Amino acid sequence: MTTYQDDIDAIRDLKQQVGAPWDAIDPEAVARMRAQNRFRTGLEIAQYTADIMRRDMAAYDADASVYTQSLGVWHGFIGQQKMISIKKHLKSTDKRYLYLSGWMVAALRSEFGPLPDQSMHEKTAVPALIEELYTFLRQADARELDLLFTKLDEARRAGDETAEEFIRSQIDSHETHVVPIIADIDAGFGNPEATYLLAKKMIEAGACAIQIENQVSDEKQCGHQDGKVTVPHADFIAKINAVRYAFLELGIDNGVIVARTDSLGAGLTQKLAVTTEPGDLGDRYNSFLDVDEVTAESLGNGDVVLTRGDTLVRPKRLASNLYRFRPGTGEERCVLDCITSLRSGADLLWIETEKPHIEQIAGMVDAIREVIPDAKLVYNNSPSFNWTLNFRQQAYDRLAAQGEDVSAYDRADLMNAVYDDTALGREADERIRSFQRDASARAGVFHHLITLPTYHTAALSTDDLAKGYFGDEGMLAYVAGVQRREIREGIATVKHQNMAGSDIGDNHKEYFAGDAALKAGGADNTMNQFG
Repeated sequence: MTTYQDDIDAIRDLKQQVGAPWDAIDPEAVARMRAQNRFRTGLEIAQYTADIMRRDMAAYDADASVYTQSLGVWHGFIGQQKMISIKKHLKSTDKRYLYLSGWMVAALRSEFGPLPDQSMHEKTAVPALIEELYTFLRQADARELDLLFTKLDEARRAGDETAEEFIRSQIDSHETHVVPIIADIDAGFGNPEATYLLAKKMIEAGACAIQIENQVSDEKQCGHQDGKVTVPHADFIAKINAVRYAFLELGIDNGVIVARTDSLGAGLTQKLAVTTEPGDLGDRYNSFLDVDEVTAESLGNGDVVLTRGDTLVRPKRLASNLYRFRPGTGEERCVLDCITSLRSGADLLWIETEKPHIEQIAGMVDAIREVIPDAKLVYNNSPSFNWTLNFRQQAYDRLAAQGEDVSAYDRADLMNAVYDDTALGREADERIRSFQRDASARAGVFHHLITLPTYHTAALSTDDLAKGYFGDEGMLAYVAGVQRREIREGIATVKHQNMAGSDIGDNHKEYFAGDAALKAGGADNTMNQFG
């Protein structure tokens, strides 16, 4: 990235070459607009963010304490405000990403209206949200730089050369709000060609990392719903290949594929795997099937049978024409899924679990790392888990196993608020607080995300406001609960005209029309009430 002054000089030289027709063009204004439009295409973003993820993955391999994090977002504005908040409070976006949740696309972005997470929403909604997110993140860059340019002009008018030099250094070292997005492609929305076509659209919109799961595309369920149906490994590998081809075709040679397995909670398969010899991948998949031993004479009409050595077995088939796996095989199937995916071109793993339990995750990761030592996870810190209850139960069970007196606690009622300020409650909260750090150190979790937190925060904050505004508090509910907090906590949206781009537009008008520009940010703009 060239320095601000280098751009000004280059544009000034170009202006001189063109001559009189460009007399009205201000080289510094052009340099400002270029700085505010650093990324011109989604593919530039995809390459930039893929490089970030690869560096972060290498850093994690060297030191498991440097894990990465994201929050799921469902609108460009939400993603933008998240990254603005991170820069404000934590000073850097380093190791912080965005997550695009298929659940939230289905629930909040479908033209059909709210839908469950079953791949019924329009597939085009996914790349559209990626593009929207990056539009808002780029606008956050433009706004932040615009504020710096305003300060630069003020320093010049005041003749403060020290301040001017400092602000120039801030412009040259500006950290973008553009960060990697891990984007959910569900089970691929169809056959491998459909997966490839959608993956291309997602990458063209800016996605550097695509997460795909091993469920049947037309029977896809949320990872925390019942009725999940997996596919044989060969089917899933074809879709991993489809995503890789999409990356390579578009020139993102280091694009990241996250292979998710739902086998821990999936007890069904739609079809039997093809196998040519004992012990091959298809045979291993079929070995997990729940079967009955049969004889040729006992077979009924339409029965499907397999041979296991000299034994004839009949997979248990449901009325839905789905086949069942043996209970208790989920973890073993997850391990096989993960090893197979990494050997077939995936870069990161996602094991969807039913609870947040570090040792459960670590047990599977240990087995995977016996074969692939640098295996790494993306882990869903899901709102579908009752975190308070799970960790209080874990604390209770640990104390009981150590012979401690747990008679003061009712394990069946541990959500009760009476336990909030007890030793057990405090221990559980501390384990929740350190969960990401501990899981990254013990269980190979490179990236922690919460899939749909902003779905819940939007509902909670709206409930708070509606309860007061339509109740006795009236307007005070908004003023005390929202606006006053925005002012005192430095939330930039209090100047909502500025956040929406009004000042950027005013400056552009001045570039284009000079003193004749009709600007919105004059003395009568009520936004001036906020200083």
